[in-house]
Amino acid sequence: METTMVNNNNKGMINSSVRKEPVYQTKQLNLWYGTNHALKNIDLDIMENEVTAIIGPSGCGKSTYIKTLNRMIELIPSVKTSGDIFYRERNIFDRNYRVEELRTKVGMVFQKPNPFPKSIYDNIAYGPRIHGIKNKKMLDEIVEKSLRGAAIWDEVKDRLNQNAYGLSGGQQQRICIARCLAIEPDVILMDEPTSALDPISTLKIEELVQELKTEYSIIIVTHNMQQAARISDRTAFFLNGEVIEFDKTDKIFSTPSDKRTEDYISGRFG
Repeated sequence: METTMVNNNNKGMINSSVRKEPVYQTKQLNLWYGTNHALKNIDLDIMENEVTAIIGPSGCGKSTYIKTLNRMIELIPSVKTSGDIFYRERNIFDRNYRVEELRTKVGMVFQKPNPFPKSIYDNIAYGPRIHGIKNKKMLDEIVEKSLRGAAIWDEVKDRLNQNAYGLSGGQQQRICIARCLAIEPDVILMDEPTSALDPISTLKIEELVQELKTEYSIIIVTHNMQQAARISDRTAFFLNGEVIEFDKTDKIFSTPSDKRTEDYISGRFG
């Protein structure tokens, strides 16, 4: 648990009662693809209402790790795991924990924009409809709120019935974020969400991530270390399936504790 200090303009620095709790606690997580030991003894606490960046070279286990957080990794038949992951103090590997329940709380945005071949409106309304919401007025409100939350409402409000494939790549990615927001998740997982985007679209997504962390906990895998430094509160450096270092982002990028972290950040390998 972490107590934060809040700057009140009228009263100076005060000790606030805002306490951050871990939204995820990973304890001694190991994962194998067949005989390949892909994750090794991972221990990580992910704090709520923060952006946590996962960095490291290709093949180090970054994407594998976040895909365990919503159990998407289980779609691969050869995968086996040991250890525990607690989401809000509940073990996600508990056989009584339905994966559908977990994924309503933990949304995901992928590397390449993947809107459904439907209208913009139907993309956003898809999740709420699956969860039983049929009322048109209620769906209209959810669609608008979600598109506003993804900072794209003004760009698409007059074309909601048009196919989402007609949008630019950056707009499609924000539609996918809006689709994620529509189910009102607690956590948003992002797997290199800007790697396929141009610099202007990337900047818009980064600005959006900063806004969203006031309401959501965000875990972002990125190969872009400058991006991690710009938008995250904490950074975990993965190497060969292990967490080499995990700390506040400023510390990781200014005075890393492990020479391997320093070598990676300075471009000596990776």
